[in-house]
Order: sequence, then C-alpha cells, then structure tokens
Amino acid sequence: MPNHKSAWKRMRQNETRRERNKMDRTFLRKTIRSYNAQEDAAAVRESFPQVVSAIDKAVKKGIIHHRKGDRLKSRLSKRSNTS
Repeated sequence: MPNHKSAWKRMRQNETRRERNKMDRTFLRKTIRSYNAQEDAAAVRESFPQVVSAIDKAVKKGIIHHRKGDRLKSRLSKRSNTS
C-alpha cells in the first residue's frame, strides 16, 4: 500500500485508466467480431469504414500498437475486397 498522498493518487489514476483501457479494448474486439460474423457481402463492405475507424481510435489512444492496427486493417480489408 502507498505511503504518500501522491502515491495514493497515482494508484487511483492507474485504476481509472485501466478500466477505461479495458472498455476500449473490449469495444474494439466486439467491433471486429461483429464484422467477421457478417455473411452478406454488401454488409461487409458497408461496415468496413466503422471497423477501420475503431481500430484507428484504439491506435490513437494507445490501446494497440500502430503496426498491429495496420496489420488488422490489412487483414480485414482483404475480406472486404474479396466479398
């Protein structure tokens, strides 16, 4: 347990940030899963920009690394282009 007032504050901040990051990561995963679950080609092409936007936001917030974001977008775009 922290001994200083500033350490208590840092502990509270870390907890808040951890919860926020967890929500953002969960939202990203759900978005990608729902995109992959779609079977209609038109729906896949239509929802692709929303998935890319969610990935870009996660990269901007530091939830995932920018190269992982590029890799995800590349793999998901293959599906969008082939269907």
